[in-house]
Amino acid sequence: MSRKREEPVRLDRIYTRAGDRGDTSLGDGSRVPKTDPRIEAFGTVDELNSAIGLALVAAPDEYRPWLERIQNELFDLGADLSVPLADVKRERLRVDETQVDGLEKLCDQVNERLAPLRSFVLPGGTEAAARLHVARTVCRRAERASVALAGTAAVNPLALAYLNRLSDLLFILARAANAGAPEPLWRPGSSR
Repeated sequence: MSRKREEPVRLDRIYTRAGDRGDTSLGDGSRVPKTDPRIEAFGTVDELNSAIGLALVAAPDEYRPWLERIQNELFDLGADLSVPLADVKRERLRVDETQVDGLEKLCDQVNERLAPLRSFVLPGGTEAAARLHVARTVCRRAERASVALAGTAAVNPLALAYLNRLSDLLFILARAANAGAPEPLWRPGSSR
């Protein structure tokens, strides 16, 4: 049975055996080794999406629609990274300015409630904050992998901007999730 137009994907069987020898398909159908920088970049974005899913379990209810939207946008980002930028055979899903702007607006909205930073923040505090900090660090790794890819191939610059803004947002959300609890702050020389 063929998939309907409104179905973005139809998977009747999960395994294909096509990658058993260490290569995989990109979004344009070309095959590359699973160690290719492009695979590393969008694979780390997939890991980030999982970390956000884990953060959702403990996040305040207010965060739910934001994080769910971001999870969907990360699929867009993964699709963007999975297809070489030069592929113009057909219209491709690409991260756009409105997605980056949306993250910036959310950063500003949540950050205006917070006290200004007077020290570096240690990851932790509430469970929600700790999970958001883990997602933030995975986001930074996804950004580094995407920047490394951009050093070898053309990459949508808005994909890089999206990851940079998202890590900022995750930091702000983690701080906000600690509201009402003592914020874990770095204390220089406290280990002596």
